[in-house]
Amino acid sequence: MLLQTVTPVSVLGTTVLLALFLSITAHVAARNVLGDVDPRRALYIGPLPAVISVVGNALELPAGLILLAALLVDGTMFWWSYEQPRRLVAAMTLIHAVVTTLLIGVLLLVSILLASMPG
Repeated sequence: MLLQTVTPVSVLGTTVLLALFLSITAHVAARNVLGDVDPRRALYIGPLPAVISVVGNALELPAGLILLAALLVDGTMFWWSYEQPRRLVAAMTLIHAVVTTLLIGVLLLVSILLASMPG
């Protein structure tokens, strides 16, 4: 196994990429629930859960606690960004979690497939 060095640039890059990924999947979730929405509003949703994830893992907090905190902040950011009733916010948060999980699974399997390709 290769030894990797953690640098501030790698932590910042990971956080920014995760925030962008979460913003894209938040837009997909909002579009599924609300229809045609402004994609710029989704940019507010991704950064805080990304920071919670990176900092929580750096501090070696329990995964359940990190997930719960990220979902609560995610729902709060959906509510703040789209100004919808609680039921719609809960639906958007649930769909966001499902879309994110499915897309990460697909990307992980594709990367495993590509890594195991002969030649």
